[in-house]
Amino acid sequence: MSENKAPHVAKFVYDFTEGNKDLKDLLGGKGANLAEMTNLGLPVPPGFTITTEACKGYLENGEEPTALRDEVSAHLDALEARMGKKLGQADDPLLVSVRSGAKFSMPGMMDTVLNIGLSDKSVQGLAKQAGDERFAWDSYRRLIQMFGKTVLGVEGDLFEEALEKAKDAKKVKVDTDLEAADLKKLVTAFKKIVKKEAGRDFPQDPREQMDLAIKAVFESWNGDRAKLYRRQERIPHDLGTAVNICSMVFGNLGPDSGTGVAFTRDPASGHQGVYGDYLQNAQGEDVVAGIRNTVPLAELERIDKKSYDQLMQIMETLENHYKDLCDIEFTIERGQLWMLQTRVGKRTAGAAFRIATQLVDQGLIDETEALQRVTGAQLAQLMFPRFDEKAKVEQVGRGIAASPGAAVGKAVFDSYTAVKWSRSGEKVILVRRETNPDDLDGMIAAEGILTSRGGKTSHAAVVARGMGKTCVCGAEELEVDTKRRRMTVPGGHVVEEGDVISIDGSTGKVYLGEVPVVPSPVVEYFEGRMHPGADDADELVEAVHRMMAFADRKRRLRVRANADNAEDALRARRFGAQGIGLCRTEHMFLGERREMVEKLILADTGEEREAALTELLPLQKKDFVELFEAMDGLPVTVRLLDPPLHEFLPDITELSVRVALAESRQEPHENDLRLLQAVHRLHEQNPMLGLRGVRLGLVIPGLFAMQVRAIAEAAAARKNAKGDPRAEIMIPLVGTVQELEIVREEADKVIAEVQAATGTELKLAIGTMIELPRAALTAGQIAEAAEFFSFGTNDLTQTVWGFSRDDVEASFFTAYLEKGIFGVSPFETIDKDGVGSLVKLAAEAGRRTRPDLKLGVCGEHGGDPESVHFFHEVGLDYVSCSPFRIPVARLEAGRAATQSTGSDHR
Repeated sequence: MSENKAPHVAKFVYDFTEGNKDLKDLLGGKGANLAEMTNLGLPVPPGFTITTEACKGYLENGEEPTALRDEVSAHLDALEARMGKKLGQADDPLLVSVRSGAKFSMPGMMDTVLNIGLSDKSVQGLAKQAGDERFAWDSYRRLIQMFGKTVLGVEGDLFEEALEKAKDAKKVKVDTDLEAADLKKLVTAFKKIVKKEAGRDFPQDPREQMDLAIKAVFESWNGDRAKLYRRQERIPHDLGTAVNICSMVFGNLGPDSGTGVAFTRDPASGHQGVYGDYLQNAQGEDVVAGIRNTVPLAELERIDKKSYDQLMQIMETLENHYKDLCDIEFTIERGQLWMLQTRVGKRTAGAAFRIATQLVDQGLIDETEALQRVTGAQLAQLMFPRFDEKAKVEQVGRGIAASPGAAVGKAVFDSYTAVKWSRSGEKVILVRRETNPDDLDGMIAAEGILTSRGGKTSHAAVVARGMGKTCVCGAEELEVDTKRRRMTVPGGHVVEEGDVISIDGSTGKVYLGEVPVVPSPVVEYFEGRMHPGADDADELVEAVHRMMAFADRKRRLRVRANADNAEDALRARRFGAQGIGLCRTEHMFLGERREMVEKLILADTGEEREAALTELLPLQKKDFVELFEAMDGLPVTVRLLDPPLHEFLPDITELSVRVALAESRQEPHENDLRLLQAVHRLHEQNPMLGLRGVRLGLVIPGLFAMQVRAIAEAAAARKNAKGDPRAEIMIPLVGTVQELEIVREEADKVIAEVQAATGTELKLAIGTMIELPRAALTAGQIAEAAEFFSFGTNDLTQTVWGFSRDDVEASFFTAYLEKGIFGVSPFETIDKDGVGSLVKLAAEAGRRTRPDLKLGVCGEHGGDPESVHFFHEVGLDYVSCSPFRIPVARLEAGRAATQSTGSDHR
């Protein structure tokens, strides 16, 4: 996007003194928050931010916007004047970091380069000014390593191998034990690697270093791992990243220096306290990469009490200012505290609920804002099972509880294997010494992540928490050998690749073998078996209870259940269902009743067909009596038989073999032969678009009448027993109003007969599923014969896209997701532009014809968080979903009703 294409862009570069936290679209999250901290008077190293608009212009045209270089030069001049030194000057060089910073946090997914400005000449000046030759050469080797990998595309392992060789030669285990002479040799080795692999010398011109680093950050927006992360987190691909140029402060200047990450509350539990990691004599990348194990943040009080006290005060300031958990990066340079970043911190699901209620109690936010701090996806995580504490287990290690959950799977030691095995249906645990951004594929594929290094702020921990993935970090007693694909545990036992292990992200414990699981306390709460109390589990239940109460008070959408029997209906009611939005009667025709359906299909005469229907009637009535009793006082929408009749017959291949064998053995097989003939007669090339739904009711005389009679008689029986049945009859797969009118006329007649026979007045609403494009397009006509619409978004998605769900998800959806054609499967989250447009059109047309038309949705989208917001926006009355998704739908309905565009808690 060049300047002439974007006249609305006044400038491409902002000093930290010019921005604020509300400019995330333009300055990215990091830049906006650096500006905000600068405005608050906190100690932030001076610097400036290149906007996301500049990035988008570069990516669109393959070159920087024309004015960008001049603007960067002007801001660099101002920075140099303020600091009293020039970038990369020989005697006392100004050094800067070049960091990415998108609107939404993408930890480790894009590029960062530290120590820009160092060269063969300026490293000498840095050593002299710092009075520390080792520090200067350590900073220089870091620059060449980061620049070589991120800017010049050199394989990072080559630098790591050279570093390991240097440590081996010195017979030391950590890089801090390398001396200045060792680091000088390492710099020479690193420069040779760059020359060989990149085909050019490491640049000595500091401005060239900075310009190339800026372009590398721009380009990293479209790097494979960044695109994959955005798809995983549903972050739009067209935002671009800002670039932050910040004057360097050094945590690797000796024992009175260091770097760390702090949280204003525990991101794993939500509890208040001192949480974070600190590493003496180190730069920030050392903490995040997990290469060296850190000490708890509380240790900083002993190491440097002045900096610790100042940091605690700043943390309180930031949490009160942002009114949320803050994630902070800081560096101490020879006793001087500097703030390098703050952001609203990623947190586990449990922490999200606890923190939201804590902030309400502290008066920092209200209930409406609290609902925006939690999500249905987080609630779903809290409903996953946990390990059974009473089970006999073999614990082999314990690390840091980085991201909760109970994960069981086969140990794998690289990302490629994790993806490969996962695609084959295996559950895997990704085991690494430490993860890096290149491991993202494997982290997504794995059930959980286990590392022997790193802490709560390492790459593995931060990314796992963001994805809601179980993670245990820093299990130091486990010796991970990725080359030999094995892990040695205390006592000498070796876990080979493929061996099953279990990890508990809530306790940090690691077990051999498969540990059995028990229901989550949150599920026990919804089931009515646990009540708010005092211990940790009950504290979480209390927080969930309060958030659900907030949501229920705020929401407009009602939430019903998809349930086919009394047991599911009762569970749904305990979970908060306000009725049944879909009872699939075909599920009532299975088991022992299959033979009765076979009789119906094989009937040659009207008498035989009537006899089969008469046999089914009392069984269907009993089903509905139980269902209406379980849901007494709440609506129950019963869908008449929908699937093709051949689904109730034996498999054609098996039946053919059976008939052939019987014929060869000259055994009686008349019934099987009749069945085979019926299967052939009913066989369709595409049965989902064939004889099913309303078409069955029109072609098989008496079928729908029998079901309507069973519903009506069950409702009358329940009403006569002083109950309050609220049955609704739903006709499936209607494509034209004439189909509905014919079925409705027959249904009205049956209902009148039952009323006369029982002396009971019945009010049975009759409506239809909108699951065909034609039904949506003619909804105004169909509403003349329907009292309600329920959108069957599963079939509507299939017919709008021309997809067969059973086939396409396994065949090419993975490729579509990887190529970015889909951000998410249209069967998981509603396609707003296509399917959603038809839902909106049908809803509006239906209500123009019948203003009191009741509108709901009963496809799987009814329990999907993002889709629930869409259904709220288009004015539906209710969503219906499986029982276990009801709490998620309730919460999201409340969030939809209180949605604030200013809230952002990705």
